[in-house]
Amino acid sequence: MTGLDKFEKFNEKVSMGIEWVGLLAFVLMMLITTVDVLGAKIFLAPLPGSLDVMMLAQLICMAFAFSSSLLLGRHVEVEFFVPLLPRRLRDNIEIIIRFLCLVLFVLVTWQLFAYGHDLQMRGEVTSTVRISFYPFAYATAVAIIPGCLVYLSLFIESILKVIKNEP
Repeated sequence: MTGLDKFEKFNEKVSMGIEWVGLLAFVLMMLITTVDVLGAKIFLAPLPGSLDVMMLAQLICMAFAFSSSLLLGRHVEVEFFVPLLPRRLRDNIEIIIRFLCLVLFVLVTWQLFAYGHDLQMRGEVTSTVRISFYPFAYATAVAIIPGCLVYLSLFIESILKVIKNEP
């Protein structure tokens, strides 16, 4: 087993592990929606703060499922021009795209940590139930780190593919 294979196994374990946090947030969203709708329709008393909790649960659900959906190839890719190009050019474009994605998500992670610190210093909270925003910004930043590792692995894989196929 090569070092890259070990790195990919590590990425897979971490990504699938944190996906459970996203799944729990999704289940929480379903429960809150059910309780809110039943409370509003049957008892004429909607769940207070349900919108705030739903908003934060959606954030956690999406952020913590990011790396596993990337690993499973579930992200949307628009390909209508690149497949028409020669194989070597396609492979080189793949390297550039994966590098740019890696840089983008490293920057997003860095900015989320900075944003979380800013929210913490200002004491920003949700409008109705006054839940602090900053833990969710930090959690989102942490959840994107495995996605950065997946993009790093894909980038290295693309480089190795080009090196193998060079004449």
